[in-house]
Amino acid sequence: MGILDMIGPVMVGPSSSHTAGAVRIAWLARQLLEKPPRQVKFGLHGSFAKTGKGHGTQLALLAGVLGLTPDDERIKEAPEIARQSGLQYAFEEVELGDVHPNTVRIWLSSEGENHVVTGSSIGGGLVRIWKIDGLDAYLSGEAPALLVRHEDKPGVIARVAAVVADEGINIARIVSGREKRGGDALMSLELDRELSQEALSYLLHLSYVNWARTLKKLS
Repeated sequence: MGILDMIGPVMVGPSSSHTAGAVRIAWLARQLLEKPPRQVKFGLHGSFAKTGKGHGTQLALLAGVLGLTPDDERIKEAPEIARQSGLQYAFEEVELGDVHPNTVRIWLSSEGENHVVTGSSIGGGLVRIWKIDGLDAYLSGEAPALLVRHEDKPGVIARVAAVVADEGINIARIVSGREKRGGDALMSLELDRELSQEALSYLLHLSYVNWARTLKKLS
């Protein structure tokens, strides 16, 4: 256990779980879009729904999708920043079943592109995104990441891993989720450093890759 696990991250308060963690989840979700979101809906589960308002969770989530980080003093100004940018947003309470109480489901859309992200704030500002567009995933924001949406067929994971290896990059963690055998699948990889744009472009030109995105580490 490190010192940050005990005292929490550098952040705007009041809560590492309800504030810093909420910013992190939404900041990661924002990176799935090529362009800034135009519409966002937050589904708050458990304690995020019951006590989140007093802890600033709604402000934090909104700040995250606007690209603000946990230590940004403008978090409290998120509604005004959203208004100026033309972002439409809404909050609702949802029941997501047997999941961590600090969990949110975020639907976000921009110019024909939309995604649904489900993540949890697990304490000390640490987060886990574990569903993207209904498929199993793993993102923590603690490392650069690569997401690849693809056809479920033999050899795809090996091909993507080879592209990463050719860049001289180690894979720290990989999770693969699929709807069904031969259907839609999603790879989420956390890497030792960010994949180059050239490698990403190569992946996007593979016939069995439908969508791919690199995500930055939240420092």
